[in-house]
Amino acid sequence: MARVNNLRAPDSRVFKGREDVLAQLGQLPLDGTGIVAQSVRGMGGVGKSTLVLYYARRHRDKGSGPVWWIDAEKPEQITAGLARLAAALDPVHGAMPLEDAAEWAVTWLQGRTGWLLVFDNVEEPAHLRPWLGRLSTGQVLITTRRDLPWQDQGTALCLDTLAPGASLAVLQDLTGRRGHDDTVPLADLAEELGHLPLALQQAGAYLAQTRTRPAAYLDRLRTDPATTFATTAPGDPHQRTIARLWTLTLAALQAMDPNSVELLRILAYCAPDSLPLDVLAPALPTTHAVDQALGLLAAYSMITLTDTAVTVHRLVKAVLRATTPPDAPAPRRSRLRRLLPGSRPKTAPHPSAVALSLLHRATPSGSPAEVRCWPRWQDLLPHVHAATGHHDGPHPYPQTALLPGGAAAYLRARGQAAQALPLAERALQLTEAALGPDHPTTAIHLGNLAGTLGALGRHPEALPLKERALRVNEAALGPDHPTTAIRLGNLARTLGELGRYAEALPLAERTLSINEATLGPDHPTTATSLGNLARALGELGRHTDALPLTERALRVTEMVSGPSHPDTASRLNSLARTLEDLGRHVEALPLAERALPIAEATLGPDHPDTAAALGHLARTLAKLGRHTEALRLSERALAIKEAALGPDHPHTAAQLDSLALTLGALGRHTEALPLEERALAITEAALGPDHPDTAIRLGHLARTLAELGRHTEALPRKEGALAITEAALGPDHPTTILHRDYLSDVRQMPTGDNDAP
Repeated sequence: MARVNNLRAPDSRVFKGREDVLAQLGQLPLDGTGIVAQSVRGMGGVGKSTLVLYYARRHRDKGSGPVWWIDAEKPEQITAGLARLAAALDPVHGAMPLEDAAEWAVTWLQGRTGWLLVFDNVEEPAHLRPWLGRLSTGQVLITTRRDLPWQDQGTALCLDTLAPGASLAVLQDLTGRRGHDDTVPLADLAEELGHLPLALQQAGAYLAQTRTRPAAYLDRLRTDPATTFATTAPGDPHQRTIARLWTLTLAALQAMDPNSVELLRILAYCAPDSLPLDVLAPALPTTHAVDQALGLLAAYSMITLTDTAVTVHRLVKAVLRATTPPDAPAPRRSRLRRLLPGSRPKTAPHPSAVALSLLHRATPSGSPAEVRCWPRWQDLLPHVHAATGHHDGPHPYPQTALLPGGAAAYLRARGQAAQALPLAERALQLTEAALGPDHPTTAIHLGNLAGTLGALGRHPEALPLKERALRVNEAALGPDHPTTAIRLGNLARTLGELGRYAEALPLAERTLSINEATLGPDHPTTATSLGNLARALGELGRHTDALPLTERALRVTEMVSGPSHPDTASRLNSLARTLEDLGRHVEALPLAERALPIAEATLGPDHPDTAAALGHLARTLAKLGRHTEALRLSERALAIKEAALGPDHPHTAAQLDSLALTLGALGRHTEALPLEERALAITEAALGPDHPDTAIRLGHLARTLAELGRHTEALPRKEGALAITEAALGPDHPTTILHRDYLSDVRQMPTGDNDAP
């Protein structure tokens, strides 16, 4: 397993003056440090990552386990890095939810020795806390700019700038100038650059490429009148040092190949993570031009270039973003405007907009919900966040919204709706700014944002967005367009989630009619419409009408997507639910049993849809009297939903309710009671006091109170459940009849409580 590593090649020419610190790292034992981790601290550009990279490469040659580098500036990057390790160890984990794959990787490591993990550029100790306590059988190294308390670690190795002699040696090695006449100017240049390794590397590369004399370069650096770079760069003096230095380097690059400067400014709006080289291929007219520009940037040490990826130091990115003019002259970036059709003819596209467009072009073909697309989306995700987040204002280019919208859809498919929400909001903002509020593309992003809110259980907020999306589509495309049908179906689904089933039904019927006419009876979108209509009928108590629709939806989905697709699992569960509602529990059981392993295999064990499959199977087992088996599944489903959706999501409330019912069936009413109370509180807060689901929670709470002999408390809750159900569903709905019958039973029970003295 020693060959499992993702280390890049270091630049040995600038590694000077760190031998003593490297030796300290070399004294750490290979098979567990006895402490949780070792941190290496220092300012940006001081060489923390270079030092640890050298050590990691030595460890790789001596150790027996994986050596894995993780960019750790944000918590999601840590999870993604561990998930990539899991996929490298066993490719099957590439399709798992990131959290599951990361957990697997940590468990795998903890059972072995000889490995090394590097968490590079950690910003907050809390970001690592969930992982470090379980990583004690190998080595963990942390690089950080932050001087913060890190518990359970040895003494931090603190890197400062290089000693003057080491700085001089770096410049001599880079330039090849060792003569007496160059020694003093090089030493003065090192002093001027503050002995900062990154600045020394940049200056030395410039001198080597241009054959400029050190004295002349130092004079130009000191007297450069272009002070913009020195005054607008953010942060500490080291960033300003780098900015001053680049006044000369960027001028040289611009003179030799303007393409290189354009690419560098685009890269500044991507993440510090490795960017696949193919992302940059469309940026210039030919791949040769891209290769030439990147080669020049690498020669000047402005980037780190491998056969497959490119990275730029985060300090370089920060200064470039701070010094990028908001609008460059149009001729200079005219080549880049072809990436953004519709851009204003006299205004050059901003590099952040070009970065978004390039990243969008690099996304995989197919829906972000398809499992085969997930590895590519995950590779691009940190760059999507960076390019989207670095520009707060609206872009005048509608194409820039496609990338955050697609990334949001990917995250939603992986059950990470909370992380998807800001990207969905940004996609809508960009589209409205570029195309206006009444454009069909705006309707798409309205629907996507509403879908994300719905996945978070925020259906009242989703409703007006879906209503607006439908109005826009009908006005722009007509009432019978397939896209209009999508909006109708989505609106029907939200109305159903809000308990407005009678209003949802005609929309669901119209959706199916349009899709069958325009797409055909065997289209997967038609299958979705069949399932949604069946659900609306079921909520209205029309289970016999719903059954043939759910059966047909399953047939179409299996035919189009195959028997092992997650959509097939969803259709299996829907059919099982309809059969249960008809009292055909024995027939429902094999469907629910088949759906669960499909969901687990395709989505992972901790996905919300897997939790739904667990819940369906638990419900069916409970209906068959197999409550002990149901309990285990229901408990697992609740744990997944709480972790994935949060403790206050309506789906979490439904699972709490289901678990309480199972406990009650086992006679454990005292344990069931707090679950029922919590489920009711969540449902009332999320859906309102008049929602049919609120009535269900009230009814179940009343039943539990009655089983505990607390009939006086049970009666008003059961009366409330009946009143809500009659108002929402009508007096003849099967659920209303059930509430009415049970209320009659409660009224006939003794009124004394069994806990009275």
